[in-house]
Amino acid sequence: MIEVYHNPRCSKSRQAVKLLQEKGVDFTIREYLKNPPTQEELKKVLAKLNLKPTDIIRKNEAEYKENFKGKNFTDEEWIKILSEHPKLIERPIVITDKKAVVGRPPEKVLEII
Repeated sequence: MIEVYHNPRCSKSRQAVKLLQEKGVDFTIREYLKNPPTQEELKKVLAKLNLKPTDIIRKNEAEYKENFKGKNFTDEEWIKILSEHPKLIERPIVITDKKAVVGRPPEKVLEII
């Protein structure tokens, strides 16, 4: 099963979902701002992405600039921060049982199908 961490207000996220729909892919949408991933879920997603927590942070978000920019945190601390502040998570993220991909640009989601 494919899950998409989606923010309907984000044009890139909407484009990625549209691409999957056009390809006839069966997937579920997780509006991660309303239903944030747990720390354990984030760890699993990061492992599938083969990325560190800092690689999926939206560094242009005001919340990041005001509260976290220039501060050093461990990976565990970043995972906790991302779970508590899901707006900082890059989007969309498309996840399967075996791997995941950040849909930036949106066409990257096609790598997963």
